[in-house]
Amino acid sequence: MRILYFHQHFSTPKGTGGTRSYELARRLIRRGHTVTMVCGTNLRAMATNDGVRTGQTRESVVGGIRVVEIVLPYSNYDGLIKRSITFIRFAFAGIRLALKEDYDLLFATSTPLTAGIPGIAAKLLRGKPFVFEVRDLWPELPKAMGVIKNPVVLAMMSFLEWSSYRASDGCVALAPGIANGIRRRSRPDHPICVVPNACDLDLFSAQADRQEVWPDVEENDLVCVFTGAHGQANGLDAALDAAAELIRRKEHGIYLAFIGDGREKPRLLRRADDEGLVNCLFRDLVPKERLAELLAASDVGMQLLANVPAFYYGTSPNKFFDYIASGLPVLNNYPGWLAEMIAGNELGKVVAPEHAGDFADALVELSSEAGKLEEMGKNARAFAEKEFDRSALARQFEQALLETLKNYKP
Repeated sequence: MRILYFHQHFSTPKGTGGTRSYELARRLIRRGHTVTMVCGTNLRAMATNDGVRTGQTRESVVGGIRVVEIVLPYSNYDGLIKRSITFIRFAFAGIRLALKEDYDLLFATSTPLTAGIPGIAAKLLRGKPFVFEVRDLWPELPKAMGVIKNPVVLAMMSFLEWSSYRASDGCVALAPGIANGIRRRSRPDHPICVVPNACDLDLFSAQADRQEVWPDVEENDLVCVFTGAHGQANGLDAALDAAAELIRRKEHGIYLAFIGDGREKPRLLRRADDEGLVNCLFRDLVPKERLAELLAASDVGMQLLANVPAFYYGTSPNKFFDYIASGLPVLNNYPGWLAEMIAGNELGKVVAPEHAGDFADALVELSSEAGKLEEMGKNARAFAEKEFDRSALARQFEQALLETLKNYKP
């Protein structure tokens, strides 16, 4: 099977983004398939080597994957309009590739929602089978957050969502709630396969020197770490509110560490400084290989999101799977499928959203229950091995693509 794989934000383990597409593509190649990855430009992703540039594209081979980079720089610091223009330009450049490349099946993963446009074109103009992967429900999430309010823009996005689902020959959803969202907008018999994010069990078996990683922390202190984007959706003020509550209570020896970057980070740094939140530690983005060491030297992983009901069942955050692969108990601050999984399998603690007192109480309990903390960490690692092994989920993913190709009727 020859796959043309579109992922605008494709990243490798040497970069600082999620590596789902990289790992899936490598496993497909090992199983005898060929993959051409089409991505955008993001220096933090380390998606391409120094390749050969022809016009708007640069081509190279990374990890055995043929990578075609559409040279369109992108940054989370860009404003909404600039990012939207980049998304649209990527989609239309992708159409040209979808019309000229030689492949059996086109696979596209969101976000952005515009990722589906090359697949729609391939289906309509070349009769190629198209599988669409949905990582987040758009425009439901930005609408719920109030990020996009213009009714015309929302209507256009809703139409693109509907068109992507309807044009595709199958969808891959990263969470059960996402699958339900697809069903509401697609035809009743539409094939939908749930393939959640996965755990890189070998990578996150790393060992680390705690004193070297956290030199300002005592051996018996509790280090709770958050990794990833520092954006509006992540709701990191909830953690800073808890940090302030700990200081008010004169609770010492509990540190909240934030590893990552995003539009909200400068403001969060200013807030921590203005309020004297010395129990908050901020680190820059690190490659995933380095992230494994940082998690190995920590005690708890914080799974945080803004209190938006659309998030409860409509997201599948990479960080959760990295935490449990590392054997870290997870502290979660919003309801939904992950909260149910954490509580039901004793993988950590779940606290009420927007409640600094509950958050602080959980941190104090975790710091004082070393035996319970260790037990939850073991549960987390065992659950990762049982339910979210990357290789097992990659085989499920491969089977979904093969079934689509087998059942395709032009």
